Amino acid sequence: MTRAPLTTALLAGLPLALAACEVGPKDIQQTGHRGTGMVQLADRSNLPGPDRIPGETYRDIVLDPNNLGEPAGEFYENVQVLGDLKTEEFNRLMIAITEWVSPEQGCNYCHNPENMASDEVYTKVVARKMIQMTRAINVNWKDHVKDTGVTCWTCHRGQPVPAHYWTTDPESMARMGMRSRRGQNNPDAMPAVYSSLPYDPFTAYILEKDPSERRIRVSGTSAYPMPGMRRATLMDTEMTYGFMMHFSDSLGVNCTFCHNTHSFSDWSGSTAQRAISWYGIRMVRDANENYITPLTSVFPASRLGPAGDPFKINCATCHQGKNKPMGGYSMIREFPELARLPVAAPAAVTPTTAAAPQPTDSAATAAVAVATPAG
Repeated sequence: MTRAPLTTALLAGLPLALAACEVGPKDIQQTGHRGTGMVQLADRSNLPGPDRIPGETYRDIVLDPNNLGEPAGEFYENVQVLGDLKTEEFNRLMIAITEWVSPEQGCNYCHNPENMASDEVYTKVVARKMIQMTRAINVNWKDHVKDTGVTCWTCHRGQPVPAHYWTTDPESMARMGMRSRRGQNNPDAMPAVYSSLPYDPFTAYILEKDPSERRIRVSGTSAYPMPGMRRATLMDTEMTYGFMMHFSDSLGVNCTFCHNTHSFSDWSGSTAQRAISWYGIRMVRDANENYITPLTSVFPASRLGPAGDPFKINCATCHQGKNKPMGGYSMIREFPELARLPVAAPAAVTPTTAAAPQPTDSAATAAVAVATPAG
């Protein structure tokens, strides 16, 4: 007597159950040979929307190359990192940075309006370091950003604090103990995309200066541990999976955007994007180590994580769901001064990790060559 109502209830709940499987039309793009699984799938109902291109406050400002004024470092007081710009370039960039980072707060977000040269507002000290970081990325990390480059807008998008950042989770290891959910973590949106994987793969992969103990590798290349490297544990593997899922979610792509499922570790079957990502990991590590972490004592408690570290960047900070930030739109063409370094660059600007990829076989070298422009 109760079968009909029960069947009706089950049928009524079926759409809700299938909703979790992301039903609906998909866009499929084949990126490799047939039978290799090299395809990209995109859910049409979950595609990121168009990006807003800023410029309301500065696009109508036309600079006369023959009348840019004197160097800003000589004209203004306490200009420490943009003194090589001419005054007209400097003023236009300040207007742009205000729109990129603090359109509601205005200039006073970084400056004391009674004394613009003062460093008493902590955000001015932070902004100075971030400008150094931006210029260093555009000059020293072209293997990742190419000629598209980055500006403050790439991460901030009109907000004082970027929408995507991370801090060290002091409880991540405790959550993995046997007394906490039987060795699994709570599924969360960030960083492991709702999977039951480690909460904090970032500290090991994009913060530590010597990540040799945490190599991103799931399957070994020999029956024995590699020289100078301890044997990878199951926890290491889970951390790698969590980090790779962060990659996929941040760029809005599948694993095959970089890897061939025939062998994830084999560079000969990988796409050129894998080499670009290789440089991206090191670029982000350089930014976190040499520009953001040194500001720890400058930030107030409200801008620090539970472990006392500052808000740091990862793939999502720039990409925000797209394999090319802002769909590949370049703002550096409008601000070429952010793509050059002053003649006497501070030592902290030069990265220390721009070496060739770890794989040394000829196939890996070829993959990097494909992704790296000549010169």
